[in-house]
Amino acid sequence: MKQQIGKTDRIIIEIGRQIVGGKYVPGAALPSEAELCEEFATSRNIIREVLRALMAKRLVEMKRYRGAFVTLRNQWNYLDTDVLNWALEQDYDPRLIAAMSEVRNLVEPTIARWAAERATSSELAVIEAALNDMLAHHQQRELFNEADIRYHEAVLASVHNPVLQQLSVAISSLQRAVFERTYMPDEDNMPRTLREHQDLYDAIRHQDADAAERAALTMIASSTKRLKDML
Repeated sequence: MKQQIGKTDRIIIEIGRQIVGGKYVPGAALPSEAELCEEFATSRNIIREVLRALMAKRLVEMKRYRGAFVTLRNQWNYLDTDVLNWALEQDYDPRLIAAMSEVRNLVEPTIARWAAERATSSELAVIEAALNDMLAHHQQRELFNEADIRYHEAVLASVHNPVLQQLSVAISSLQRAVFERTYMPDEDNMPRTLREHQDLYDAIRHQDADAAERAALTMIASSTKRLKDML
């Protein structure tokens, strides 16, 4: 059962979608705090909390004595899952899809290669457990996507690179936004998705770095194609 979101989060989502959707264009001022309080029937403290959250997503900036203004698109935090999902809800933007694919192609094949070279038996067990959960829950969107994220986080953890590990939140956010949009349990897509994850696990288990890199590239190409097809 989905957890109900609070009033503050609901307002963050609504204004965030309005910004990304173009109601407030880059450089434009948001309504004043008083106007937002009235629009959302809430307190000034909650509106200030909302604006702080939108600043953290780099969607708005505060100008002294002038209020909140929408930032330029190239400053938005696209590694924030919300921002990415809001962007993907809008009209198809091939530049965004291409940018996401480029980042994944840059990072994930190398992670896969290093995982094949470095993963311990206990780390392999964690990857396998996540894969088994994907197999068991492939008809249940939320459980499947959570298992999918755990699978990729386990692959990243097996690389044993503490600096790269700090990127795990950003990488997971990017993957989560893609997975949530490309979940397709039908008989054409799901068997392919599961097979691709199985192939990557097998390559890591057999310490075959070349095969792991190829498996990661195949996985990215498939999810990018599904994303394009959906938009």
